[in-house]
Amino acid sequence: MKQFDEKFNAKRYRTANSTTIVSITLVLFMLGLVLLLVINTGRLTSFFRENIGITVSIKNGADAEDVLALRSLIEKQAFVKSTIYISKQQAADQLKTDLGEDFIDFIGYNPLPPTLEVFLFEEYTYGENLNIVEAFLRQQAIIESIEYQHTLITLIEQNIARISRVIIIFSLLLLLISVLLIHNTIRLAIYSKRMLIKSMLLVGATQCFIRRPFIVNGILQGLISSMISIVMLLALLIITNHKLPDLDIFKNSLIIGLAGLLIVAFGILISWLSNLIAIKKYLKLNSEALY
Repeated sequence: MKQFDEKFNAKRYRTANSTTIVSITLVLFMLGLVLLLVINTGRLTSFFRENIGITVSIKNGADAEDVLALRSLIEKQAFVKSTIYISKQQAADQLKTDLGEDFIDFIGYNPLPPTLEVFLFEEYTYGENLNIVEAFLRQQAIIESIEYQHTLITLIEQNIARISRVIIIFSLLLLLISVLLIHNTIRLAIYSKRMLIKSMLLVGATQCFIRRPFIVNGILQGLISSMISIVMLLALLIITNHKLPDLDIFKNSLIIGLAGLLIVAFGILISWLSNLIAIKKYLKLNSEALY
């Protein structure tokens, strides 16, 4: 019966130990995600602002040479990052694809104007600078209308801030769960070795000597968890960089490296501290009981 209890306790300890590592890994992953979001918030904002263009509609009947001249003039301006010209036919083909039917056959003509998508550098997507850009475009005779999605940019920035807050709250919740799991794991470890610990206390072993294997195990838990979370974060960064190459996420590789070191340090710290508090409390109670 005693052997069965020992095996059962050992199995519970291994399960709790694995659960603790998973929990700490999730905490560190979420905290790392928050850290990377904070680091790249400016880059994300700049990316979105520079990839939402001003839609410039050209008047129907405008000469092709005039359109090319207008595009050339616009591209020479200091505030312009790039332009894309969409002809009447290209616009019609895109709308056919979106609608799933040929609207030209129904109405008998193509009502869509040729357009220019004008993409600005970030500093010209704000306030007065944006007004200057709009004023310049409205001075061009062959431009029919100008559309710029101000609300979309504001919505994107608000969502980035909202997502960051949600991740922070979720990370704090996971941190609390991890601390509780670590504490429970240490209690199981102590319980499975309670007779050995009491024997060591009776023969005069110091508390520091008894604590050492538990502390080392805690440090290993933090180290393993931090390594797994870093691998997960790197995978996420690689996927994001592949999907959005313009972000150039790995440009600040030094900052990403420092973020990785912070994750390792924090993982080791919470595991070490939780283990230290739990085993110290247990040894104090048992020492007082013995004497």
